[in-house]
Amino acid sequence: MLELITAPAAHVVALRVGGRLDARELQTAIDAIEAAKRAHPRVSLYAELDALRWMSASALLRDLGYGLTQLGQLSHFHRAAAVSDHRWLHPVVAAENRLFRPLEVRLFANARKAEAMAWACELPATDTGGMGDRRQAG
Repeated sequence: MLELITAPAAHVVALRVGGRLDARELQTAIDAIEAAKRAHPRVSLYAELDALRWMSASALLRDLGYGLTQLGQLSHFHRAAAVSDHRWLHPVVAAENRLFRPLEVRLFANARKAEAMAWACELPATDTGGMGDRRQAG
């Protein structure tokens, strides 16, 4: 299951993932990311991952394929906040921070969801493009 959730900033694609994730659901997230990239110079991601139990093989392949297509477009991304209490995500996040610069990735505990969302909503002062004032009430 993948659910798009409302973020307080328009440049943030926020989602909650739980149970089994299939390729169709993953495509929903990819479409939301691509729409955000068309509308904003920098996009951030927020994902609640604690309830994720399984990703189908087709979803995993689609995720890897999409990720590879984004390597040349990393300048469109600013931050990715992952929210989970799963300890196995710590080395994954550390590796993503090394591999996917300039995207900054952080893992937040479930108790820090509000902090994670606030962090994802921030934009660098030079890249706000007026968006900092267009935050939506969430």
